[in-house]
Amino acid sequence: MTVQHEVKLSDLRCLCDPSMFNFETTADIEPLDQVIGQERAVRSITFGLEMKSAGYHIFVTGPEGTGKTTIVQEIVRKAAKALPTPPDWCMVNNFKDEFRPRTIPVAPGHAARFAKSLNRLISDLKIRLPKEFQADPFREKVIEIQKRYGQQKKDHFDALDRSALEKHLKVEKTPSGYQTIPMNGKVPYTEETFEKLPDTERAGLEAAVQDFQAEVQAAMREVNRLNQAQQKEIQKLAGELARFVVKNRFDLIRESYRDQVEVLLFLDEMQEDLVDNVGLFLPHSPESEGNGDAPESTMELSMNRYRVNVLEDRSGMAGAPVVFETNPTYQNVFGRIEKKAYMGTLLTDFTMVQSGSLLQANGGFLILEVESVLAHPQVWDSLKRSLQNKMLCIEDMSSDMGLGTVSLRPAPVALDVKVILLGGYEPFQILQNYDLKFNKIFRVRADFDYEVARTDETVRLYAQFIARVCLSEALLPFTADGVSAVVEYGEKAIDSKNKLSLRFGSVTGVIKEADYWARKENADRVTSTHVVKAFTEYRFRYNLYEEKIHENYVEDTIMIDVAGEVVGQVNALAVFQVGEIAFGRPSRITAETFMGKSGLINIERESKLSGKMHDKGVLILSGYLGRTFAQRYPLSLSISLTFEQSYSGIDGDSASSTELYAILSSLAGIPIRQGIAVTGSVNQKGQVQAIGGVNQKIEGFFDVCRSKGLTGSQGVMIPAANVKNLMLKRSLVEAVKQGRFKIWQVGTIEAGIEILTGKTAGRPDGEGHYPPETVYGRVQRKLENYLKQTLKLKKELISGK
Repeated sequence: MTVQHEVKLSDLRCLCDPSMFNFETTADIEPLDQVIGQERAVRSITFGLEMKSAGYHIFVTGPEGTGKTTIVQEIVRKAAKALPTPPDWCMVNNFKDEFRPRTIPVAPGHAARFAKSLNRLISDLKIRLPKEFQADPFREKVIEIQKRYGQQKKDHFDALDRSALEKHLKVEKTPSGYQTIPMNGKVPYTEETFEKLPDTERAGLEAAVQDFQAEVQAAMREVNRLNQAQQKEIQKLAGELARFVVKNRFDLIRESYRDQVEVLLFLDEMQEDLVDNVGLFLPHSPESEGNGDAPESTMELSMNRYRVNVLEDRSGMAGAPVVFETNPTYQNVFGRIEKKAYMGTLLTDFTMVQSGSLLQANGGFLILEVESVLAHPQVWDSLKRSLQNKMLCIEDMSSDMGLGTVSLRPAPVALDVKVILLGGYEPFQILQNYDLKFNKIFRVRADFDYEVARTDETVRLYAQFIARVCLSEALLPFTADGVSAVVEYGEKAIDSKNKLSLRFGSVTGVIKEADYWARKENADRVTSTHVVKAFTEYRFRYNLYEEKIHENYVEDTIMIDVAGEVVGQVNALAVFQVGEIAFGRPSRITAETFMGKSGLINIERESKLSGKMHDKGVLILSGYLGRTFAQRYPLSLSISLTFEQSYSGIDGDSASSTELYAILSSLAGIPIRQGIAVTGSVNQKGQVQAIGGVNQKIEGFFDVCRSKGLTGSQGVMIPAANVKNLMLKRSLVEAVKQGRFKIWQVGTIEAGIEILTGKTAGRPDGEGHYPPETVYGRVQRKLENYLKQTLKLKKELISGK
């Protein structure tokens, strides 16, 4: 009865034959230069990179360890090499509004050169302009202007004096201005003599002084006009000289940037501002005299207006930039405006603006990890805004936080960048469902797979991947059997004989650790022995908890029978996950059936130790029992079902078939073989469905049986759908080969109960009756007795009333 359900030895593990490789070591083959099994992701990324329309930024999903970060960077860098190198970026002063500096593009690799040329220009003008202004030609012209206007002012004062003399008045200059004084002959009146004058005479002199004051004011206005005209003419002369000196030097710079409109525009503005502020270059200028404590520092601060702040210089770059920002804080992504202490206050200007990764990647590609970005909400909102508007704003965070500090607000920079977000499934599902702008900006999804079909081609590519890791990491070459062992590890990691794992992070770890153990033995190549050693040692480092759990089974602290027969008791299998290590262990399920109307009582659920998936699995059992045994009469029973010695939460439905076997055994009164552990979920039709962790579960029960003693009648019963997932360890396969352990596969509950009890499940006749000595016949008889007894008791109660 059980032989036909035994899994064939060849199905327990897929072996990779080293003879399929035509090399001695991986040093003899070409390293991998392509992506294994990620055609969907590669095509999506390529589409996103080549799509130039707005909103086609890329988000990359996939499990950790699939190499998506490395692969994305390789694809992006390859695409970047085919693109032109974008311009450099410089921040310069806005001479019209110093709080709104501008960012201008400069030909690639020329930004630093441009900044140095202007620095040299300023240094040259600091020497040249003072010399020109101190030269005799300029000084003579200034003196001539001063003499000419000085004579005109003297003529006005002489005329004013004559007019005053005619009116017996005199004009005297005082610290507070010009004062008109009445004359007593040739001598001014004193205060005493003036007070002694008759009232009428004194009033007349006061009126004369008052009338003459208008002439004084008119004369002063004319003198002021002459002073302004003189200053204007001197400034014009100085401007002409400065323009002559400056223009020749600016023209040399303009020649180098004649095709760059924004650079030429800035040079024009800078030249005019420099001419207007030529006094900054002269000794004892008003700007420096205003601060006697530090005139040189003040002058340097003033000269900053002519400096160039190189934000990005792409010297030596071939193609477009590719930036992977691993720490996407606001300042790292968008840039920052720094400040420095000066004389008890904080100062900033455009020379203290620093670029971020978004500007560094402008004209190219920016790669970000979405979890890191979402850890800084302000970064996420600003990133979306920048990508939608295609404008980058470098702002001071303090202003956004409402601190109210005065700072710069540089003009926005035109943004042309492709952003690639990397992350797991969960953050992207949240963004797609709840962020309205996300789907408008990130329209391209590249989904990385975690497995690939196992074919001869993918196995050979695996070998080339190993060769690539060995070459890049300077590891010892792998032999053919060493490669086969890694391939088998890739199969086991994915729990499938027909698939290979694409989680190359863990595969690379095995390769590196195998190299370590080979070197420990002074080997010149890595063999399968070293690969097995690497995996064994890795598990040993992590499996202390597994060993402690196993000790509880050996010492009978956890009660598990691996021999004999018990009614209503079955060994279920569960998987424990500790970090990256997963292992299986058995647990006892018991069922007790009795009269009543409570139906199926799940003790785990009643004690709030059951998860939703487990509750669903238990409820399905009621559907199966009703479908199978309640077509002619209702069920009238109570069932108590529990995981024995389970004190923590239970979830999942992989034990639902096990629970059903325990119930059937209890109802039929037929014992179940305790040497068999069971896993598999069940549907209402009685079909046994696939579960996860099948290898860990089988190996876990095998370890317990081996510790308690293998009898040859022990084994594990699994869903038939899980046979393809078998990749069992070699010691277990060897035990099966020797007949000391067995693996059964079933597709229905009927087949499973026959293996567990050794009795026929039974098939119903046309009226729904099962043969009396079959398992289901005995269950049916027990249920009929429950119903009859219930009706009898009910009748007696009614009659007793």
